[in-house]
Amino acid sequence: MDNVVADLQHDRSRLGRTSTAERVADILRDRIMEGFFKPGQQLSEEAIAKVLEVSRNTLREAFRLLGHEQLLEHRLNRGVFVRKLSADDVRDLYRVRRVIEGAAVRRKVPEEALGRLRRAVAEAEQAAAGDDWQGVGTANIRFHQALVAANGSPRLDEAMRQLLAELRLVFHVMENPRLLHEPFVERNRALLELLEAGRAEEAAPFLEAYLDDAERLLIHAYDPNR
Repeated sequence: MDNVVADLQHDRSRLGRTSTAERVADILRDRIMEGFFKPGQQLSEEAIAKVLEVSRNTLREAFRLLGHEQLLEHRLNRGVFVRKLSADDVRDLYRVRRVIEGAAVRRKVPEEALGRLRRAVAEAEQAAAGDDWQGVGTANIRFHQALVAANGSPRLDEAMRQLLAELRLVFHVMENPRLLHEPFVERNRALLELLEAGRAEEAAPFLEAYLDDAERLLIHAYDPNR
């Protein structure tokens, strides 16, 4: 928890004087997406409220918001914990991904979204070169956020942000994160090149196979006999 508290100190400036539960929830959600909170981890209300300089009531409301998003869970007389997802959750997350991301690759991707995709690919390649697989996972999350942004829908962007936070919790099921992330560094580069070339007819089945393989890897981690 000490490392998490230190990281949250850098987030305090995002709150300003008009701190709200939604902004606190945004910070905590982002930290989940970056892999700083792990499934089953208990969150210290006292420590987080102190480091973010918010009231307990504000923090509790943020916890409730993230509970509705199925990222946190309240255990009676025990406190607030990061949620552990199941194999069924994984299957459902990938059903949604196929719809949202599939729609994105079937359209012309705007240059702004392509720029974000390029940056995410470069970040992943740099992190992989440094054997930083948590960093690769974070870059991968940013890649898929940028991909959905090509739909031009703030509602889809928000839905994807919540979905990817859940997905990041799933990543922790892999004992060796390199086995999960390494194959997709190159595949993200290949998908980017298809999108840059406007080859939607190839990008769509490429993404479908990509998601199928990622889902199988994660399901196998939950149940090696499958």
